[in-house]
Amino acid sequence: MEHFVVSARKYRPQTFKDVVGQQAITNTLLNAIENDHLAQALLFTGPRGVGKTTCARILAKMINSDGTENGDEDFAFNIFELDAASNNSVDDIRNLTDQVRIPPQVGKYKVYIIDEVHMLSQAAFNAFLKTLEEPPKHCIFILATTEKHKIIPTILSRCQIFDFKRITVKDAKVYLKYIAEEQGITADDDALHIIAQKADGAMRDALSIFDRVVSFSGKDLTRQAVTENLNVLDYETYFTSTDLILENKIPDLLLQFNTTLSKGFDGHHYIAGLASHFRDLLVSKTPETIQLLEVGEQTKTKYLEQSNKASQEFLMQGINLANDCDLKYKTSKNQRLLVELCLMQLASITFDGEKKNSKHYIIPSSYFKKKGIIPIPVVVPKKSVDVNDDTEPNKVNPEHTSKTSNVISSFKVTKPPKIILKQDTKRASGLSLSSIRAKKEHLIKQMDVVVDEENLPKEPFTEKELLTTWNTFIEKLRKNGQHNLASILAIDIPKLKGTTIHLEFPNATNKVEVERQQYDLMTYIRKSLSNYDISLSITVNEVMEKQYAYTAAEKYEKLKEKNPNVDILRKTFDLDV
Repeated sequence: MEHFVVSARKYRPQTFKDVVGQQAITNTLLNAIENDHLAQALLFTGPRGVGKTTCARILAKMINSDGTENGDEDFAFNIFELDAASNNSVDDIRNLTDQVRIPPQVGKYKVYIIDEVHMLSQAAFNAFLKTLEEPPKHCIFILATTEKHKIIPTILSRCQIFDFKRITVKDAKVYLKYIAEEQGITADDDALHIIAQKADGAMRDALSIFDRVVSFSGKDLTRQAVTENLNVLDYETYFTSTDLILENKIPDLLLQFNTTLSKGFDGHHYIAGLASHFRDLLVSKTPETIQLLEVGEQTKTKYLEQSNKASQEFLMQGINLANDCDLKYKTSKNQRLLVELCLMQLASITFDGEKKNSKHYIIPSSYFKKKGIIPIPVVVPKKSVDVNDDTEPNKVNPEHTSKTSNVISSFKVTKPPKIILKQDTKRASGLSLSSIRAKKEHLIKQMDVVVDEENLPKEPFTEKELLTTWNTFIEKLRKNGQHNLASILAIDIPKLKGTTIHLEFPNATNKVEVERQQYDLMTYIRKSLSNYDISLSITVNEVMEKQYAYTAAEKYEKLKEKNPNVDILRKTFDLDV
């Protein structure tokens, strides 16, 4: 049995031209080598499987290459790889710095590749600082990491940093197609696209998934085989769901969702994918944004066809509903019901409602049949003949017609002119919030007008008389059932400065409520004290709010003041507060 080598190792790039999706970095490194402008400390950072270690090995090989060596020469004796995950102590770094002093026996440079450098301990980083800042001329350090934020700033400042990006779906698909051709495998374009999407920007993951799917399906790689093996929701699921939503077929939609769950898929994954599907449909509606659609050519045609069926308003509302369901999914107690409710709302966006009943029944006749009641038909009374009426009666006596025809022919009937009344379309309900608010504003303005009138009484009064009148008004409010306003007015004792009443409330809500009701309040006080110069000034002091946050002990003391028997009850039964 021949030894199998995974594609990630078998097709590992040997030159910078073979590296996928990192053209900017590879071109920079090539130019640095050609122009002898290469830094002595490099840091390769980026997500997993994007080519950091591969580029480090290619760079280490090219540094010592002068064009005279064989193609298989790898300069392994000049390249030292250190795994910082397992060699992260100070002693490991000291051994490395001791080796750095020895020049290479063959070639120009000794290259030290430290992988997962963020795993080094704090002491190891500090021991490495001096060597990294001033290494010997024959040494070059290449550090690789997936978590740059864990490296101390003093190390970062001594390195030339290269940020590797994720591999795009398009680049990964092209490379997978090349590998499939090398291995003699027939692969659908959509199948390779799904593998590239599943890899999430990591080329190594894409090659591992490719090997797994090939082991499952053999030399013929189809979209169905890929979706079945990777346990991903196929595009067809979302195309079918969208068709059912547009056709308002809620029962079929719920059955399809149940089938999806029975296959082992998560409802969260389904609703998130549906939101992405709506986004892709929205992108397909504009020719300029079709390039944002990361799907195969066959699937792109399906997207274009379905995007013509759905309106932009529907897609925008659908994205909002699906995204809202996505956000609420983890906190929901009944997650399946949440998704089903979202699907029913989606299917109701374009629903016009039930057809109106053509029969002129206020209550349907079926209701009377269930109750055993026979409805009495309504008989329309016959119209009397009127010479001024131009409508025909239901039945007219021929003799009467002959007699009236002679009378009608003797004079000309003129119709009275029609009077058309123009009605104001902007009518507001008498019970609407806007009308109530407008009425209160009108009363307040009217109160200001009354104050400006001359010859109104302006009798002097004391603060004691004001408090008496104030408390009388509060009692009047309580008798009338206006307990909320009475409680607010009782929060603070009014203070008199001249003819201005000053009030202080703990929050703005109390202030707004009193200002809305100030017409009745000020009218009562002015009439009672016979002084129409009295005005009201309200301020908000949030510190007062602390006075109303009572502890359990304070509440108990308040109750004991009102009823001393509470204390006897507590002592009798040995109760805790």
